[in-house]
Amino acid sequence: MVNSYQFLLDRLTGANPTMDEIYRAFDEMVVSVSGWRKIFSGTKDEQDKGVEISTVDAFLVAIATLSCIKSLPYTKVILAHDARPTSPTIASIALRILLSHSIEVEYIGVASAPEAFAYSTKNLDSYFFYISASHNPIGHNGFKFGHDGGVFDKEISTKMIASFRTHITNPQNVQHVQELSNGVDDNLILSVLEKQEQGKKGALEAYYDLLMTTNDLVNRKEEFSLNMKEHPIGIIAELNGSARGVSIDSYLFSSLGIDCKVFNGNPGEVVHEIVPEGENLDLCNSLLFEEHGRDKKFVLGYVPDNDGDRGNIVYWDEVSKKVNTLSAQELFALISLIELHLKKEQNKKLAIVVNCPTSLLIDNIAERLDVHVGRTEVGEAHVVQRGQELRADGYCVPIVGEGSNGGIISHPCKVRDPMNTLLSLARLLSDEKLFQKVTRLQNSKLSIALAIRSLEKRTITGSFSSKGKLNIKCDDHGLLKDAYEKHFAASFTKRKEELLEKYGIESYSIEQTEGTVVRHGGGRENRTSPYRGGYKVLLHDTQQRITDFMWMRGSGTEKIFRVMVDAQGDNQGRHDYLLAWHHSLIQAADKEASRKSH
Repeated sequence: MVNSYQFLLDRLTGANPTMDEIYRAFDEMVVSVSGWRKIFSGTKDEQDKGVEISTVDAFLVAIATLSCIKSLPYTKVILAHDARPTSPTIASIALRILLSHSIEVEYIGVASAPEAFAYSTKNLDSYFFYISASHNPIGHNGFKFGHDGGVFDKEISTKMIASFRTHITNPQNVQHVQELSNGVDDNLILSVLEKQEQGKKGALEAYYDLLMTTNDLVNRKEEFSLNMKEHPIGIIAELNGSARGVSIDSYLFSSLGIDCKVFNGNPGEVVHEIVPEGENLDLCNSLLFEEHGRDKKFVLGYVPDNDGDRGNIVYWDEVSKKVNTLSAQELFALISLIELHLKKEQNKKLAIVVNCPTSLLIDNIAERLDVHVGRTEVGEAHVVQRGQELRADGYCVPIVGEGSNGGIISHPCKVRDPMNTLLSLARLLSDEKLFQKVTRLQNSKLSIALAIRSLEKRTITGSFSSKGKLNIKCDDHGLLKDAYEKHFAASFTKRKEELLEKYGIESYSIEQTEGTVVRHGGGRENRTSPYRGGYKVLLHDTQQRITDFMWMRGSGTEKIFRVMVDAQGDNQGRHDYLLAWHHSLIQAADKEASRKSH
């Protein structure tokens, strides 16, 4: 139920903020092609659960909305948000500015990101204005914009960012947005709110239809349900007060014969940190352990972030007799293997698109199934775009995504979604023939643990490991990479005998990614300004097979480099050796580049 008072309250009244205050508020914001976000809580405490935002941030929201209107050609918009306390507040400000320009607004309220995006595929004359900060702490918030099921591409996003920056620097816009907000009639706002339930119903229907199509269940629902009866599955949904609490989850699972038990399903009732990793999965682990003790069919659990486009999976491991968490890279590899097998019989020209730091697990799977692998720079927009390019070239591309964070996007969806992931796992656990193909195990128990153990053994830096990022001093990533290449070449020569004797590593090659472009080779001729793309050192054995890689990419918003090592085998020592070496080279390069940049 919409709180109409919250929407009728005009937050752009009283004394206007100064331009210095506006600039400071804007500088606090991360603005990138993947979205805009900052700490919006009124106290600036990222753990604050209050609903109000500061006056200056209210004006920032209004100017951001104005800049969208001026940079986009649409006269209709789908307005939705996650379950954060400040989300309705921000929506109320945006709504006034949209209505002041005679934009036709369909407000659907709290909705998971995949749900809102799915609804936009049924409304091609609209764009979506989605308010969320995804997995960030509860005091954060922000915006995602897009059309036809996915966020806008880099070209449109860059244009929107430029418009935002221009509008922020115009002093007249402070008074202008206040006048726009003050001039909106309350009855116009109420007329939008009155249609919220109707819009929400339409969004849920569109989302259900998209999930059924994506998972090839439109004509195979009965077959899937029969498999569920023969191999029943139960799922624990620990929703942590997210937008998924009012989404499709329970209805979808029950319609397919999957038993689902929901915990913390009331939107806004967040009981632990939002990011679904580490100790924030402990509650789900405990719930699944307890439920499995009562009912053996409960073997899966998931925890989403607040907007519900990401969900980490836990599973019952009958070998260790405990609940384990699927690592990002293993989850991505397993789902890819399942989906590629399902599409292999009907399609001879298969491809998959992954980001640069996705493990060589994918290359092993691709070689096994004769699948082309496309790689891109980190970023969902890049893998989605490359997938579209390969489809235009005649490939069937069932999966694109970022193995480094477990983000899986199943075609025709354009955003990651834990529902697709869970349905793939449910299919694996209920279809004996599919399980045999995926695992190459005969007459085996259908289990996630055995499926994971059937994958190639690799040791990979954890997605959120403290060793997966390094603080740097140099702002010039081009200089840092130049220095890294020099230090690496010298160090490799010194370590060559040791690398060959200990690990069978004889040579190396370089791969650099920028957007959807992959360039093979080092040097500035294979990268372009501002030199912030992905950089990967591939290590080869005596047969010139790639055995390991060391990857890095600088953050666009912080003075850190994300780093990762993907090492051959179940060999922690090998991984740790390569990671320590990689760290030392980056630190030496940063020191040298910092001197040169000053």
